[in-house]
Amino acid sequence: MIFNTMFASMGCLLAAGSLAAQTPPAVPGVAPTAIPIVPPPAEPENILHLDLSTGGRVSIQLRPDAAPGHVERMKVLVRRGFYDGLIFHRVIEGFMAQGGDPKGDGSSGSDLPDLPAEFNSLPHVRGTLSAARSTEPNSANSQFFIMLAPRFSLDGKYSVYGRVVSGMNYVDAIEKGEPPASPSRIVKASIGADNVAVPAAGPIMVQPQAAPAPQ
Repeated sequence: MIFNTMFASMGCLLAAGSLAAQTPPAVPGVAPTAIPIVPPPAEPENILHLDLSTGGRVSIQLRPDAAPGHVERMKVLVRRGFYDGLIFHRVIEGFMAQGGDPKGDGSSGSDLPDLPAEFNSLPHVRGTLSAARSTEPNSANSQFFIMLAPRFSLDGKYSVYGRVVSGMNYVDAIEKGEPPASPSRIVKASIGADNVAVPAAGPIMVQPQAAPAPQ
């Protein structure tokens, strides 16, 4: 999970506004896997839909070829209804939008075990879906972030497992803030193969979430 400490080391980078590509130092014990940037043909089973309170559906092509464990975790939680109603609790203009925490403050995750890192060569470009984590490489769980702009200094340090293929304008419209004053929400998350219709406009129903198991 990316807790509020996740981007502490990014302060100087954000202040400088640098987006220059660079080769990041390797994370001890985790070697990034070389993955073709061009994705395989899209299949409904590997399309994630996020219907957002910002007004529409975001479709993300998942990459099981790059991070199979993270893709499978996303599918399991989506089909549980875990993400329905959750907020984007940390959204930085020109950087990224982070969500997936049932507490809504960046401090928790699902009741499932944390995931082993699946760092790979896919870049953190605009629209990239990547797994949030703490300073421990093998600590990703349910939290994720979507890149609003490139940030190549994250490459090889976080597990990339998808990229937005449509609806990026709805991601751009997510309320900014740390935390946002009026957070945007995931109204409904679904997998393309399940043929879930876009929710009708109306009140957002927030699903109660079970507390994570003690660590």
